[in-house]
Amino acid sequence: MAKRALLIAVTAVVAAGLLLLSQRRSGPLKVSGFIEAEEIRLGSRVGGRVAKVYVEEGDSVQAGKVLLEFEPFDLLEREAEAQAKLAGQKAEYTKLLRGYRPEEIAQAEARHEQLKAVYDKLVKGPRLQEREAARAHLDVASAQLELAERSYQRAQKLSESHVLSREQMDETIQALKVARSTKIARQKELELLEEGTRPEDLQAAAAELKEAQIAWDLKQKGFREEEIALAKASMEAAAAALKAVQQQQNELKIVAPLDGVIESLDLQPGDLAAPGAPIMSMLDTSRLWVRAYLPEECPLQLGQKVLVSVDAFEGDSFDAEVTFISRQAEFTPSNVQTPEERSKQVFRIEVTLREGRERLRAGMAADVWLQPQDGGP
Repeated sequence: MAKRALLIAVTAVVAAGLLLLSQRRSGPLKVSGFIEAEEIRLGSRVGGRVAKVYVEEGDSVQAGKVLLEFEPFDLLEREAEAQAKLAGQKAEYTKLLRGYRPEEIAQAEARHEQLKAVYDKLVKGPRLQEREAARAHLDVASAQLELAERSYQRAQKLSESHVLSREQMDETIQALKVARSTKIARQKELELLEEGTRPEDLQAAAAELKEAQIAWDLKQKGFREEEIALAKASMEAAAAALKAVQQQQNELKIVAPLDGVIESLDLQPGDLAAPGAPIMSMLDTSRLWVRAYLPEECPLQLGQKVLVSVDAFEGDSFDAEVTFISRQAEFTPSNVQTPEERSKQVFRIEVTLREGRERLRAGMAADVWLQPQDGGP
């Protein structure tokens, strides 16, 4: 009797186990989730006052379409200023790079030759003819002085005899003084010519000649490499400043970076937008995926082909591919599974849709079928 009861108990346990196994295998091999898309938040680095808004929420846009435009404020004036500075720096760099003009070099050469002639003249001193002319002038002055002295002596005798008037005597005395001064001047002139050039004058002429030689050499060599490098750096800095202003002008227009749908936009012309802050968002419709959570007992591999169905298109299924499986287990979010299922650990997966992107929308509830089932999608 006891053996019979034990046999019945074992049979019941086996039957229950088979029933549970049958129920697990016969249940639908699918997980549920929602269709998602990449959200892109758009903004401007400069911001400012909104001038025009070209789209509305829900609009489908293509890559490159202008979505919103800001007023330029002072960017146009700053660009003109930057262009003027760049033109000036570029002209300065070109000038230094080309060096001095031939006319400037010729002018420096002529100045050098002029001062060289002056220096050579001072080195050689007065010519023989000049000294001979000075001696002749001295002889003339001496003869004039002798004549003036004789005239004075005669006039003095006549004056004592009261034959010559006082005015005539004064004129004779004055002529004698002029003759004496003239002889002294001629004597000094001859002495200077015979002595030659003063050392101070020769040194001054040599210094001026050396300065002219250096100026000529500098004109021939052109500008220093450091000056050219500095001018080039200034030109590049001006070009960078202009490019920065132009990039800021590019930020006045918010352009769609790819094909998608405008999800949120709450701006009107006249509104102010902060620089660097997101002011609108769009969804990338070129890639849709289903975020779901896979139980531990359901193995899945990256790249595995699966089917996705949505309630909006009952009876239709869409090809998809497993593109992500989390390496770390987690607890099922409360908005996905029942309280009983939330106590189990799951792995987050992403299943990328390979078709149906033109019909499906982000936010739709979807089922991911892990294996084909009879009567399933």
